[in-house]
Parts: sequence; structure tokens; C-alpha cells
Amino acid sequence: MAQLLYFSWVRERIGKSEEQFDLPDGVQDVAALIEVLRERDNGYATAFEDLSRIRIAVGQSHVGTDHTISDTDEIAFFPPVTGG
Repeated sequence: MAQLLYFSWVRERIGKSEEQFDLPDGVQDVAALIEVLRERDNGYATAFEDLSRIRIAVGQSHVGTDHTISDTDEIAFFPPVTGG
């Protein structure tokens, strides 16, 4: 199972910080995963409404939505981080 991690307001909208998730058949990249997650409920739909506001990491490396994923990956979703 893939390990999904949610941070900051993404976590708040979804209502959990992490979950184990079996990737459905045909889900081979981050974009397809996000589409499946959006269908789960309103919290997920709201969290993933504007992908320009979300960053993604697979195995702690920043990736785009076209990145290939597998059931053994750790996939994190979080807002852009700014420093100061």
C-alpha cells in the first residue's frame, strides 16, 4: 500500500494526516491518484480543488503530477512553503 501524507491546510480539509492507500488499477501517476482522491468526499475535493496551491513529494523528492507512482511509495501533499 502507498503511504499518503497530508500537511497543513491539506490535512485540515481532509481530516487526517496520513493513510495507507491501495492504488486502484489504472492509477499510475500522481494526477490519476488525485482524481481518485477527489471523488472520495468533499474534504478531498476541496483540498485538491486548485493544484497550483499544492506541492507533491514522492519518497521525499519534489515531483510533478505526471510522476509515476507505485503501491510502495510514500506520497506527500503540502502547500508551498515560504521562509523568512
